[in-house]
Amino acid sequence: MAIFTAAAVQMRSGTEVARNVRDMETMVREAASRGAIYVQTPEMTGALVRDKDARANAFTTEDSDAVAAAAAALAGELGIHLHIGSTAILRADGKLANRAFLFGPDGRRIASYDKIHMFDVDLDNGESWRESSAYEAGREAVVAALPIARLGFAICYDLRFPQLFRAEALAGAEVLSVPAAFTRQTGEAHWHALLRARAIENGAWVVAAAQGGRHEDGRETFGHSLIVDPWGRIVAEADHAEPGVIVAEIDTAAAAAARAKIPNLKNARDFAVRPVEASGAAGLRGAAS
Repeated sequence: MAIFTAAAVQMRSGTEVARNVRDMETMVREAASRGAIYVQTPEMTGALVRDKDARANAFTTEDSDAVAAAAAALAGELGIHLHIGSTAILRADGKLANRAFLFGPDGRRIASYDKIHMFDVDLDNGESWRESSAYEAGREAVVAALPIARLGFAICYDLRFPQLFRAEALAGAEVLSVPAAFTRQTGEAHWHALLRARAIENGAWVVAAAQGGRHEDGRETFGHSLIVDPWGRIVAEADHAEPGVIVAEIDTAAAAAARAKIPNLKNARDFAVRPVEASGAAGLRGAAS
């Protein structure tokens, strides 16, 4: 069991990686100055680039990535666990991965995670997204055993797939991470409800650093970075879409306590689904008109 201060960094990443790295560094330093030893940045910390050609020019391999290099140096300098929510990484096969990184207090990379679920949707306000046309989906869930907590990884649209979080909780995760770039429309409708649900369902802390506001590439994200306790209570929130930092104290014993009160992880049972087809429509009865 451990007690520590966690921070979520809310950004408004643009199309220039170098500028986004500078913004990230400034806010991570602020988080550390406020006592945070685990700091999380949002999805696509490195850049939000919708244009295909511009995207190809903005991103590079992991060994050459400016975000990863800056994060490793910053984690080592500040002596913190620095979780880059994600950035786009060019894979060896020429495809892009939406990849998260976790660096330890010695500056070394502890873990990485490639976003599993691709955001392929058509919204009723006319927005259309096909993340799978630009990124290759990941295939493995990740739980990192840190000195401060067991941390489960997810990125943005993964939030809508509770089986991922359940698998990580069953693997021991006490803190679930959901760095994101939720659209304003979907965020207004579902962001708070889904994050609180994942915390409650799994008796786990949830830390969700978000992108917020109108970005250079034209998209608009919801912001409202959150930290939620294992009972589903919001303990810290950026109640807006502006860049900023939120912090909260995390006690991993609270996860154990929530799971003891509601032992649904232990009580779950395997079951089969039996489809039943009706042979005919039921008749309706009512008074004659």
